Amino acid sequence: MNTATHIDIAALKAEISLQLGLDPQNPPVNVGDKQAAFALGVKPTTLAVWRSTGRYNLPFLKVGRLVKYRVSDLAEFLARRTANHTGEVSA
Repeated sequence: MNTATHIDIAALKAEISLQLGLDPQNPPVNVGDKQAAFALGVKPTTLAVWRSTGRYNLPFLKVGRLVKYRVSDLAEFLARRTANHTGEVSA
């Protein structure tokens, strides 16, 4: 994470929980790929492409055919992608 811009991961986790209609005081540990895609504002197929190509460093869990994302990983991903202006380099 950029040291110049401190993003509160706990606040992002609560924001993701609210966006998904879940309790922000007790966010879930993992969410499915459709919920993760909704939280990031992309399509589930986009996440599938990212997983298969490794385009972004977004960890995921695979249990059989199920794909899950940790809410903390989603929050950290959003924090890394946060910029103050277009001239900033994002991770």
